[in-house]
Amino acid sequence: MMTKRSTITLLLSGLIFLLTLQLKASGFNKFEDVNPQDVIKKYGEDSVTCVINLSLYREFFKQWKASDYTNVATFKEIVKPWRWVFLNCPIATENIYVDGSRIMQYLIENEKNEASKQKLIDTLMMIYDQRIKYFPNHYSKGTPQVGSILGRKGVDLYTYDQERFEETYDILKRSVELEGDNSDGTVLIYYFRSTIKMARKGSVDSTMIVDVYDQVIDILDHNIEALTLKGDTKWVENYKNFKGNIDATFEPFATCEDLVRIFQSKFKKTPDNIALLKKITNMLDKRSCQDNPLYLTASKRLHELEPSPESAYLIGRLLFKEEKYSESIGYLEESTKMTDLDKLSTSYKLLASAQASLRNYPRARQMALKALEINPNDGNAYIIIGDLYAASAKDCGDNELTTKVAYWVAVDKYIRARNADSTVAEAANKRISTYSAYFPPMETVFFYDLHEGESYTVGCWINETTTIRAAK
Repeated sequence: MMTKRSTITLLLSGLIFLLTLQLKASGFNKFEDVNPQDVIKKYGEDSVTCVINLSLYREFFKQWKASDYTNVATFKEIVKPWRWVFLNCPIATENIYVDGSRIMQYLIENEKNEASKQKLIDTLMMIYDQRIKYFPNHYSKGTPQVGSILGRKGVDLYTYDQERFEETYDILKRSVELEGDNSDGTVLIYYFRSTIKMARKGSVDSTMIVDVYDQVIDILDHNIEALTLKGDTKWVENYKNFKGNIDATFEPFATCEDLVRIFQSKFKKTPDNIALLKKITNMLDKRSCQDNPLYLTASKRLHELEPSPESAYLIGRLLFKEEKYSESIGYLEESTKMTDLDKLSTSYKLLASAQASLRNYPRARQMALKALEINPNDGNAYIIIGDLYAASAKDCGDNELTTKVAYWVAVDKYIRARNADSTVAEAANKRISTYSAYFPPMETVFFYDLHEGESYTVGCWINETTTIRAAK
């Protein structure tokens, strides 16, 4: 039969064993390595009780987790030892706060009394604050994790009490500032939603909705691009879903009328604010609001303050769309210094069409050929050249034959366009049918002692060799 002394000895032995396990987990290999002050620092003044309660709550927590957080009986065994550890040895392990958040979430979700629920929410917020205080860096990487923790805190606050959106906004704003492109997609969603609530209440200017939208979409686009390069299709889809969620939330505020209303007053106050001008042009461009006069005005002002081929491209493209061809040419020529090949090709084709509208056919062809240097299979460039030839046919001859031969080379270009680029086949075929009817009739061909199938050089500014064909 065991004496009282032997019972106490056995209990102490067991506690020493548990403490040793915890110390080994903390990096101490031998009991002799242990500095009493280090133990007190990590496990508190009553280190033995700390280890006991830590081991108890962790064991029951693992069982609760294994039940998919449904075993109520097991959960009841967790709270008391966890609370003791939280209050008495706060730096024993970061699990206190990771597990504590899950414990509080469970209590909040099962609490019916609103006043009690609010107290539990406050406790959950305190858990996040304590985690930031004692574990500001990742336990293994050593990298800062305050922004990540704030993200979790803000998402939970928005989830459990949407009336506290001002707190949520401040928390998530700071999280995104710290995390930047590493911000979690869910954090970005709730940050944007809390911003909308702030704007509706009047706590922030309505332009903040656009600013934050622009900010979070840029982060999501960055991650979609990076993950696509990595081949991580699962997370690419996740981030696209995050983006779709935010786009849907932004939709009521995304009309051109609303965006212009928001930006117009800002522009009037600070017309030389380059950051604002870039935001205006980018946002109106994203939402297809280029037809509004503000877009052109802001684009021109931005180009004056910070000229670039890209801003010249935006202005030139818009002026062309408004059929201000003479005005567009200068900007489009400036835009040909761009390095983006797709936009550069478009610039050359717009220049070709603008020059064509001004009947400067040689210069127009030169620009279309520049586009073909970038992409030899650009069907639209071939169609432009074909249109130039067809448009100048009557001016390139002085008799029944020479006023029609340009249609031969025009149709040649349309055939080339169709063969090179299937996307323009319909447009090319329509032109082939139309202008083949303008070929000189057979009697005219014979009259000038020519024969179908022979070569013929079209003069004028065109100067291209083609094949003789008669109208059918």
